[in-house]
Amino acid sequence: MSEYQEYVKERDQIDFLIQNGYRVKYITENLDGALVEFEKSENSSERKKEILNILTPNARKYLSAKLLGQQKETNSVL
Repeated sequence: MSEYQEYVKERDQIDFLIQNGYRVKYITENLDGALVEFEKSENSSERKKEILNILTPNARKYLSAKLLGQQKETNSVL
């Protein structure tokens, strides 16, 4: 798979989770990429978690932009 196709796949996975109500909880960077934990609160006691391994640099940049948007969204609500 080409690097661009890999990026599109990772970007689509990120968008799918965000569109389904997941928010970035933790990011662990390493030499191979980034492990990203997403979390979704169904109700006060139940939380769903998904973990993505983001390998391409462009997908990590895309994730950073989405994370900044998430932080702006959170700060505007407060």
